[in-house]
Parts: sequence; structure tokens; C-alpha cells
Amino acid sequence: MSAEAPLPVVLCWHMHQPQYRNEATGRYELPWTYLHGIKDYVDMAAIIEATPGARAVVNFAPILLEQIDDYAAQVRAFLDHGEAIRDPLLAALAAPVMPESPEERTQLVRACLKVNRDTVVNRFAPFRQLAGIADEILARPELIDYIADQFLVDLLMWYHLAWVGETVRRHDERVKALMTRERRYSLHERRQLLEIVGELLAGIIPRYRALWDDGRVELSFTPYAHPILPLLIDFDSAREAMPGVHLPAHQGYPGGEARARWHVREGLAVFERFFGRRPLGCWPAEGGVSVEMLPLLEEAGVRWIASGERVMRNSLAHSAKGRPLADRCIHRPYQVRGHQMRLFFRDDGLSDLIGFSYAKWDAEEAVTDLVGHLENIAAACPERDRAVVPIILDGENAWEYYPENGLPFLTRLYERIAAHPDLELATFDACLEMPSRTLGDLVAGSWVYGTFSTWIGDPDKNRGWDLLCDAKAAYDQAVEDGRLQGEALRRAERQLAYCEGSDWFWWFGDYNPAESVSDFERLYRIHLTNLYHMIAAEPPEALAHALSRGGGEPAVGGVMRPGGE
Repeated sequence: MSAEAPLPVVLCWHMHQPQYRNEATGRYELPWTYLHGIKDYVDMAAIIEATPGARAVVNFAPILLEQIDDYAAQVRAFLDHGEAIRDPLLAALAAPVMPESPEERTQLVRACLKVNRDTVVNRFAPFRQLAGIADEILARPELIDYIADQFLVDLLMWYHLAWVGETVRRHDERVKALMTRERRYSLHERRQLLEIVGELLAGIIPRYRALWDDGRVELSFTPYAHPILPLLIDFDSAREAMPGVHLPAHQGYPGGEARARWHVREGLAVFERFFGRRPLGCWPAEGGVSVEMLPLLEEAGVRWIASGERVMRNSLAHSAKGRPLADRCIHRPYQVRGHQMRLFFRDDGLSDLIGFSYAKWDAEEAVTDLVGHLENIAAACPERDRAVVPIILDGENAWEYYPENGLPFLTRLYERIAAHPDLELATFDACLEMPSRTLGDLVAGSWVYGTFSTWIGDPDKNRGWDLLCDAKAAYDQAVEDGRLQGEALRRAERQLAYCEGSDWFWWFGDYNPAESVSDFERLYRIHLTNLYHMIAAEPPEALAHALSRGGGEPAVGGVMRPGGE
């Protein structure tokens, strides 16, 4: 065993989904919040609960917490009082009869295929057989008229059984019995699965709160609706890492700094309402940082934020002005000159190995490889009491590509690091008193390439920003005219926040999958249209037409991230 202090390793899992609820109807347009809830949010908590020595940071977007809570309430209200469920896919599971029209039945079949074929569908023989029939139906739409309701019921059941977390599948006797039955599910069995879904959703927030209270995790937050604060504050921040970028026609987002403060303030209030206390740390949406946003978070009591390694390297290069670094170990806490807040930067290589590569490896070999990299870092850092290795990535989408939802890999990863003499699992709040390295400059950017190119600069992305700027100007005019007061003002303010989230801009552009682009750009236009209606203004004609069509490879699982977030 080494005589030196072990090297702290922070595993940080970011949980977020945008607002999928259409406020005009109360309907959820996409199901990814509850599906990831019963799979990834449940499994991540259960693995930490069951693994001695496991520790992690779990970051929640407040808008996700509200949706989880709403889904749990919907299921409870249906089971107790027969109230309607406002998610079409979940409602279909509960409905006594299947839809009648060919269009609705085809839509249901298509929805039940949105999951990874290799690691999920093909794992379960009954689901694989049902999916094969579903493929035939979609290839020959005239067949839908000959499909019995029982086929739709069984397809719905297997879709939801496949989305249930691996830890649940292994330990819940009700789930085991439903999977053993394989086909011809009854209305009672559908209700039983809905009860399980409701229990899982209702337990998510209390489980993480208990883990935080027990010191097993540190919980952190993202500003309310997951906006990129630097771009809200100043479009020109994009030029710091991309000097030649083409920006939207508007010079900047109207009243952006005030809106950034609102998202910080509201995000903290929602977080505290669900978890009982405020967090010390923040993963800004997309790891997007700039010098201008630091005071907003510091004023709110935030003591640490995190971003991507490219941001750190850009900032170090700018600060050093060509001079070599005296300390070659980059795995440090950082501070920007004039600010007390600590900055932690993800190790992009290690984070992306988990997000991109290890899903295809044997779990033990993958963990051995990752631990080997950490041992090399420990050997290269001369003063481990000053070093920390942040591994930060999405806590949702990567696991769909791992066997058994990543359970073998994650369990072994926690075990190996916890038992290692030269490594220790840590949280960011435990690293706040470490000596930090000072950055003379912080070059604005995100976890993706160290730039904001994923959210601004492309013609479709810029058009999305211009539509948002127009809507914000109309909102401001309604406030100035006194048309919005009291509850009406609060509703419109929140609706505006939904439109300011980062996810819509992520999807705009022809390099993204056409189907997913269609889902998200349509929802963006719905949110903007709802805002105009709330402020009693006529929506512009542009919102009646697609603003981006995409064209890349298909994706599943909601907000698909390339492993990182």
C-alpha cells in the first residue's frame, strides 16, 4: 500500500430532461422522463445503496424533479380515483381498451420500438418476437387492420418491462412473475405493472434525499430549466472559443442577465423544496461557463461548479500566454482570479471512455482499464492532497448501450475504486478546502469541444435563438403594458423558462437524427406558441413550420447525448 494519500476520484452523474409537458393541454408529448425514471434514476440509486464504499455526486435539473413528482402524482391519482394519465404511452398501458384508428395503433407500435435493439429488445425472446411483428407492420401499414388488441397489449407490457431498472428486474418478485408469463397479459397484470411504475417514480426523490442525508452522495443542481447561462447573458461569449462564429441576427438575448438570475434562484428553490436543503454545487447546463456568470452563482451561495476539460485547457493556454506550466498535473481544483468559487473540470478522456467505449467491453476488463488510467494519474501527481480526478457524464442514456443497464460495470467500478489503496471515491464538497490553482482568465465554453458550437452558430440554431428573442421581446412588452399580473405572470414566466432550455438548440441542425429533430423542434414550437397565447399575443407564422429537419442516424432514449451529458 502506498504511503501517500489516496487520489480522490469524483464520479458525477448528471440527470436531466427538458420540459416535455404541453402546458396548454397538460399532456406529455414525449415519455422519456418516466422511462428514464423507472430505469436509470432507480438503478443509479440502488447500485449506490447496495455497494459498500460507493460514493458519487448526483446532479439534478430542477425541471426534471418537477416532472418526476408530477408523474408519480398522476399514477397515484389514476390508481386511487381513476383520474386520467396525461402521458399517451403510459395511459395506453392503463387503458382498458386499445386505440381503434389505424393511425393511433401504428403510432403506438412505433413508440414501443424506441429502445436499443441489441442490448434491450434482443435480450428478451418474447420482446424480440413482438418487435419482429412490429417491424412487419411498419413496413406494410395495411397489416395494422389485422392486428389484434392482445398484440398491442403484449407489446406495451414488454416495452415497459424492458425499461424497468435492472435492479428491480432482479429483486421484485412481481416483475419476475410478469416476465415469466411472457404473453397474453390481462388488464389486472397491466394495472399491476402500472402500480410498480408508480412506486418506482414516487421513490426516486426520497431515495436520493436519504443517500444525501447518509453521506453516500452529494446532490447538486443545474439552473431551473437547463439554460446555457453564458449565452443568455451575452451571445458574444461564444466568440471567446470560436472567434469566427456566425451569431443570430439579434445582438443578444433581451434581459438575459435577469433571466439567468431567475433560473438560478428558481432552480435553488425547487431543489430545496424536494430535498430539504440547498446544494453547495452546480453543474451548469452543458457545463457552460463564462466569467460573467460566476457572480450570479456566488451571490446565490454556490461554492463549486464544473465544466469540461477543453474549457480548462483553453483557459490555461490563455492565462499562460505561451509559458509552460510549472505544475504539469492538471487534475486540480481551480479558481478564477477575483472569485472564491471552486471550478472542477471533467477528465474528458476517462468520462468519454465510459460514455462511448466501455459499453462494448467486458465489464471487468473495462473497469480494469479505467482503474489503470487512474493509477497512472495518481503516479503522475506529485501531491495527491492537491489533486482530484472528476469523471462527469450523463446519468441516463449511456446505460441503454451497456449489458444489463450497466449494473455489472457500475457495481464493479465502485467496488474497485473503494478498495484501492491509492484511490478513493470522493465528492466535490469534500474537495473544497484543497489548495486550488488560479486561472487568470476563464475562456467561455462548454463540455462539448470547449465551445458553444452545439447550441449556436449553425443557421438552424441561430434561427431558433431569433425566434426565442422575438418571443422574449413580446413577453417584455406584455409585462410593460400590464397585461400580465399575479398568477398569469407566474405562468408566463415559467413558460418562458421552458423555451430557454438548452435541449432545443442541441437538436437543431442537419447532422442530428431526423426523427429526434422532428420531435424536439416540434415541442420547441409548441412551447413558444403557448407563451404567445399566455401573453395574449398572436404567434408568428414561422412557428407553424419546421425550423430544422435533421438527417443523421436514428437515436432512441430521449435526450441522446454522446456519452457525456
